[in-house]
Amino acid sequence: MKIGDRVSVIDQNLKGTITSVKGSQVFFRDEHGFVHQYDVRQLLIVDPSIYDEVKTIQRKEKTKTPISKNKNLHRALDLHFEQLVETPELYSAAERIAIQREKLVQTVEDCRKNKVRKLEIIHGIGDGVLQKMVHDYLEAQTHIEFEDHDFFFHSTGSVTVFFHK
Repeated sequence: MKIGDRVSVIDQNLKGTITSVKGSQVFFRDEHGFVHQYDVRQLLIVDPSIYDEVKTIQRKEKTKTPISKNKNLHRALDLHFEQLVETPELYSAAERIAIQREKLVQTVEDCRKNKVRKLEIIHGIGDGVLQKMVHDYLEAQTHIEFEDHDFFFHSTGSVTVFFHK
């Protein structure tokens, strides 16, 4: 380690630029101007250039389209993640909820465009994250009716939406 190197403290959210080195003791200045002293064994050199050669791959996965028998009367949307993509284990929790929300938005817009009267959204019971996202989205919509399950929260795995003309 030498003066000018960027370092980060192991097991702490603290980093800065080395100002001096005395034996095994390293002094560095953090982003706020404070000087810190640590043993060389407690520091890691921060080198963003190690990522220059790493290639990232954007993957585009085909999504499954839910099948409905009668487009204008009733549709069902199953938001269980394994119903939406072919390889669900490759996605983080944040990616999953984002894809589920996007599918919900697309389906509601498609129902409005095609004058569908009723949509059943299957979200499951689980820990309620998906159910809350669906409920919050529907609350923000106009010209629809749906059952508000505040009293029976977590007791049902679906919600039925009725579209007004």
